Amino acid sequence: MAHLLELTQQGDPGTIVDESQLDKIQLQNPQQLYELWERQQWQAHGIDLSRDPADWQALSDDEREYILWGLSSFFIGEERVTTQFSGLVMAYEDQSEEAYLATQQVDEARHTQFFGRYYDQVFSIGGGIDAQLERVREHVNDAFVRLFDEVLVAENKRLIADPSDRGAKIDFITTYMMVIEGTLALTGQYTITTFLERRGILPGFIEGFQNISRDEHRHVAYGTWYLQQAVRRDRSVGERVQAKLAELLPIAAEVLVPPGCSLEDEWEMFGFTRSEVHGYAFQALSRRMKAIGLGIPQLV
Repeated sequence: MAHLLELTQQGDPGTIVDESQLDKIQLQNPQQLYELWERQQWQAHGIDLSRDPADWQALSDDEREYILWGLSSFFIGEERVTTQFSGLVMAYEDQSEEAYLATQQVDEARHTQFFGRYYDQVFSIGGGIDAQLERVREHVNDAFVRLFDEVLVAENKRLIADPSDRGAKIDFITTYMMVIEGTLALTGQYTITTFLERRGILPGFIEGFQNISRDEHRHVAYGTWYLQQAVRRDRSVGERVQAKLAELLPIAAEVLVPPGCSLEDEWEMFGFTRSEVHGYAFQALSRRMKAIGLGIPQLV
């Protein structure tokens, strides 16, 4: 399977799928997703971590460093999306959407709490969440900083300045739900969880990470629903979504690159080759874009 950028170049160059097929794809709306949230509650401070410290200490120094690298972007990413989400909450269009969006910000805070607890009790990196985040920032690359600290922050500010700006809302949802969660986070969660399950280690982390992944599938479902409805109302919205993807997918591909490697290198991440990682990400995004009624934009 080809490189992520090669896949997008080979795929559908931004066409819209057949509307007769689009009409058959029914997604959960915000009210349904809110009710699902009520049924899927879990506690970041309630997961049993008793076995994880011993598993962690049994790993080699290199293995621990590698896992810390892989989890750093998640820990920082959860803090970023928690603090940069208020603009979308303010941009709600009805009471059901407001209720659902409020749950998503709570989810992100809960994810940050889980990572903070885990870093303290298992990795022995304490001092509170702020100090932990400062320490793990050494593991993220320039592409991560650009996407999370520059693009996401700027788009949140646009929505706070004018919550009625539907173009800004489309951009934010595309960045947040399609790229950050739907492409990067779910890919990383799959590779890391599979790696740990194959090793039979860190069961507390696996449980928490699976809960986080379930939450984020719900978040991505909202974003897919919103963009699908927006495209159905106004086909020009599709061009905006695809333009944003064309801007951000090359950055997202760089975020996934392990330290000491370049995008063009042949590398592995938690036992998966570069092609497997990018292929999983591409297929996940493609499925959601099809549900929205769009193809993957062609990158040049």
